[in-house]
Amino acid sequence: MPTLGKKVVVTAVVLVFLSVLCPGRLLADGDGKNEAAKAKPPKIEAPAPLTERERLMLDRMEQLEQRVAELEAKSNASAPGVSGVGVSATTGQPPTSVTRNDVSAAPADASVVQPKGGGAPVSTTVASANAAAIGPPQATEKGKSGAAKPQAAEPFSFADFTWLNGNARTKDTPYANSFFTPEIRADVDYVYDFNHPSDDTIGGSSEVFRSNEVQVTQLGVGGDFHYNNVRARVLTQFGMYSQTTPRNDASPSRGQWQLDNAYRYVSEAYGGYHFNALHGINVDAGIFMSYIGLFSYYQFDNWAYQPSYVSSNTPWFFNGVRVQIFPTEHLKIEPWFVNGWQSYGRFNNRPGFGMQILWRPNGWLSVLGNQYAFGEDAVGFPGRVRYHTDDSIEVKYYENQENFLSKAAFSLTGDMGCEHGGGVSCDTNHGTGANFHPKQSFLGYMLYNRLWFHKDQYGLTIGGGKINNPGRYLVLLPPINGATAASGTPYFTENPGDPFKAWDMSGTFDYMPSQYITFRWEFDHRAANVPYFSGPGGVTPTSCPTAPIVENICGSPGAFVPGFTPDLKKIENRIDLAILVKF
Repeated sequence: MPTLGKKVVVTAVVLVFLSVLCPGRLLADGDGKNEAAKAKPPKIEAPAPLTERERLMLDRMEQLEQRVAELEAKSNASAPGVSGVGVSATTGQPPTSVTRNDVSAAPADASVVQPKGGGAPVSTTVASANAAAIGPPQATEKGKSGAAKPQAAEPFSFADFTWLNGNARTKDTPYANSFFTPEIRADVDYVYDFNHPSDDTIGGSSEVFRSNEVQVTQLGVGGDFHYNNVRARVLTQFGMYSQTTPRNDASPSRGQWQLDNAYRYVSEAYGGYHFNALHGINVDAGIFMSYIGLFSYYQFDNWAYQPSYVSSNTPWFFNGVRVQIFPTEHLKIEPWFVNGWQSYGRFNNRPGFGMQILWRPNGWLSVLGNQYAFGEDAVGFPGRVRYHTDDSIEVKYYENQENFLSKAAFSLTGDMGCEHGGGVSCDTNHGTGANFHPKQSFLGYMLYNRLWFHKDQYGLTIGGGKINNPGRYLVLLPPINGATAASGTPYFTENPGDPFKAWDMSGTFDYMPSQYITFRWEFDHRAANVPYFSGPGGVTPTSCPTAPIVENICGSPGAFVPGFTPDLKKIENRIDLAILVKF
């Protein structure tokens, strides 16, 4: 029987029973509901004082009405069609769904809140249902308030932040519940490279790897587990990322155990605990997404498919420990203790340390600062210490959903870094001969402007950037003859003082018929001051003087091959087509 029907039947039965016992009194006082909200009626003399039995019956009627109201609240809150996870973010459930800057979409309306600066939004309706399931408030002593202590406001839940570059634009998660928030991601692309490399190999990118083929860049299946303030997250990494990302990490070359194989099929895997202090404190350990570079590791979250060098050449993951501290709903402070700069293990004998500060004073401004220091992150060069600062500002400068141009925003990111010790210097070239220490630095920026049209169903992004990285310590190594970050290659050196300057620009058009899918078309122009991009001849030897150790590769990865010269060009133009899905 519907809840309202139950309420009517119970009330009617009680009224009929009382009308038999005391009709005069019942007519004078009405039904006994909502008396506190009514104006005080004129005094009417009761024909006779209430008997003890009458008082008991009236008390019983009030208790029945209170119970019916509680049942009705439960039924409405758990009704089908209510989306969300079902718990307040300040309880630590569910944990954040981390993007590169560890902030996902906040809600577009007041019925949804965003947990701990990111992740699947939480329905406040379902949260109320959980509170109702606990039962009515306990009785208190006369004169004391029975109201529960108000919870701290959810961090970054005061506005909709789905417009941010690097954040997923999904506002809810299908099939989420109070224990598990599932997540499924698919990134499938086709790249047309105007250089037409004969081996279909694209170099110099951490997102695009093969030309003139349909490839699965990333297939991620997993999600967030959360119960009683305990957190865990896992997301798989199948497709091209499972091969290309580990190849850019040189740390497995130190010692035994194949760390690149142990972790290659996992993009995120960590566990932790949420502390109910301030506006929330999370302590997590494992592999989590890096925040340096603004763009997310997952293309669905970004305004463009191919990020500029500031993002593409800086870390995509960290392996270590982080502490997320939310002093207010507008601020996050997050220190890190990590093995090293985008590394499964340590490069030498010292780990890296870092910190993020994220400030969002309102719904149209986001200020992000990431700092990294003290890590010895060059294989074979103990004592060479790295420092890096990465800072971004994002501004939404227009929004009107009633117009064809529904929204507009821009992001600006600047990076600086350097290394010192181990034969290099942070500031200037100094010394001579064997004691010469060249400058080893990094300087770059990127700027993007994003327009949304027709109630955010279409998007257009124009942007690009530039870097200067003498010493090439952050330049992605071209995969010449199977070269990896650990093997290096004689065909593209990374010696201190080797110059490298590069710039790029891109235009991206998105069609977004649903919050869960993006159809993307993009044109990329990239250039460097030295030959760097795959040319028509490719970067794979076609004939070998000796029997190949690895299929299609002559000798050891990165080795010199007599008679072979890779075809490298200073310019690369390509078209990227992609279908991006996230649940």
